[in-house]
Amino acid sequence: MSRIPTHTVEDAPAASRALLQKIVEATPMGRPANLHAQMAHSPAVLTAYTSLRAALAATTFDPKVGAALTLAAAAGVGNNYMTRIASRLAQMNGWTEEQVTALATGISTSDAKIDVLAGLVREAAANSGHVADTTWKAAQKGGWNDEQLTDAFAYLGATVFTGYFLNYAQTDLDV
Repeated sequence: MSRIPTHTVEDAPAASRALLQKIVEATPMGRPANLHAQMAHSPAVLTAYTSLRAALAATTFDPKVGAALTLAAAAGVGNNYMTRIASRLAQMNGWTEEQVTALATGISTSDAKIDVLAGLVREAAANSGHVADTTWKAAQKGGWNDEQLTDAFAYLGATVFTGYFLNYAQTDLDV
């Protein structure tokens, strides 16, 4: 059961309304998802969330790679709500159902380059940001450069922020 009640755009704190409205306009549900409706209690939390999401557009990754990293991070965080959102996002960005399962579980997607980077992000999410030197070196040998390895952290950070909020608020699944 959720710890924090949900808001609508109309009853959210004034400082959250514009952000919440933008989120609603960008979602196919036509209403805020429970996580956004809970975040709206704190304009600071909603601003942080939307800022992290917006920053992802400035990374070197195309949306398909970004979706893979989000899903790998969600699996590492271990929140069912976040994994469901990330799985839908991955499918919307061209990953097959089998590849979505592979990204979530850490098995091969048949794309070795993606697998090694997703593995690094999954490991970091599961270990408070820590990754083994062998994992890091494997990502480098897999063709990922320093800028890309740094950009991968943006997906990790946004997903951890969201997943931790979902755990913290015990958000009811609505996706």
